[in-house]
Amino acid sequence: MSLEHPVLITCSISGAIANREQCPAIPYTPEEYAAEARRAVDEGASMIHIHARTPDGVPSYEVEDFRAITEAIRGAVDDVIINFSTGAVGVSLEKRIAYLRALRPEVAALNMGSMNYAKYSPRRRDFVFGTVFENSFETITTLLTAMNEEGIKPEHECFDTGHIANLDPLLDMGILHEPLQISCVMGVTGGIRPTPRNLAHMAENVPGGPDGPNRWGVIGVSRRQWLLIASALTLGGNVRAGLEDNFYLPDGTMARSNGDLIAKARQLAQDVGRRPATVAEARALLGLGTPSPAPAAPATPAPAAS
Repeated sequence: MSLEHPVLITCSISGAIANREQCPAIPYTPEEYAAEARRAVDEGASMIHIHARTPDGVPSYEVEDFRAITEAIRGAVDDVIINFSTGAVGVSLEKRIAYLRALRPEVAALNMGSMNYAKYSPRRRDFVFGTVFENSFETITTLLTAMNEEGIKPEHECFDTGHIANLDPLLDMGILHEPLQISCVMGVTGGIRPTPRNLAHMAENVPGGPDGPNRWGVIGVSRRQWLLIASALTLGGNVRAGLEDNFYLPDGTMARSNGDLIAKARQLAQDVGRRPATVAEARALLGLGTPSPAPAAPATPAPAAS
């Protein structure tokens, strides 16, 4: 990917871990998701990444919560690419596949390897949380098969260089097809260190190389997000910003909304001579076709006559 390409900016609206005690701008209700999506799109985002929540903020993997959030966003935004998360700990594959099949987003995240997944606090000298994030080849291929059957483009989230190498057997098996969309996730304890040199190394390992047919970008977790976004922009990659990944602007102030974060990502892109991709350009970059209408919600049965 070269600097001549417009940059696909993704907004990760809420995530599944943080709450309003940590950042008041995190949306909970479908209406709040829609307002945040509107702000992000107005500032240059062409794709919205969704972790669903119930209206009281609890992470959800239920079809109806994903449906309510998606419909609210589509009602508030003229056009945007919808991207569902599929990552989870302790949630069955069947449940995660159910909302993909029911709603058929254009894109869905596909985590590309198992790992220790943690947050460490140097101030506490202890882990804030830690778990084993299971993404075996069996899990990956099961999710990928469902995505293929439903016409959903996988976004390959790679937390280390070996996760990029995990693409190779899937390409050889013929269950994965170029152009790929690869996100280099950096800043999670247990994954690759978040440095520009490591990002360049991951980009070099993308199948076909960084200037080949496949699209790559960065997901920077924590305040180092801005250094990584700047690095990806100068290397020709795409970028993601949003309250899932980082609450703070480069000057250390807390973002008032996802729109603040996307506006800063757009400014950085423009500062290096790139511009945000339109939604149509983003679809072309990712090899997406014209989106089909989302499946309608099942009709509520009429009450029986008395």
